[in-house]
Amino acid sequence: MYTFEAALSSIDDVKQFVDAANRCPCEVDVRAGRYVVNGKSILGMFSIDLAKPVQVEVHGTQEEGEALKELIARFTAQ
Repeated sequence: MYTFEAALSSIDDVKQFVDAANRCPCEVDVRAGRYVVNGKSILGMFSIDLAKPVQVEVHGTQEEGEALKELIARFTAQ
């Protein structure tokens, strides 16, 4: 599993994140506090608190995780 943080502050950010996650061949989970949702689900993404950065969990190879992180580089928390 490959994990990183992402900050999604607008509706467009969430849409772009979900589009990028859907290009990933493996499972993508997003954790906000104690809640975990499917990162490929727009409804799931809007059901969590996005006021703070979220933890992105890519259930695949490190290369797949890094590829997704690169696709959404502008959202990744430093």
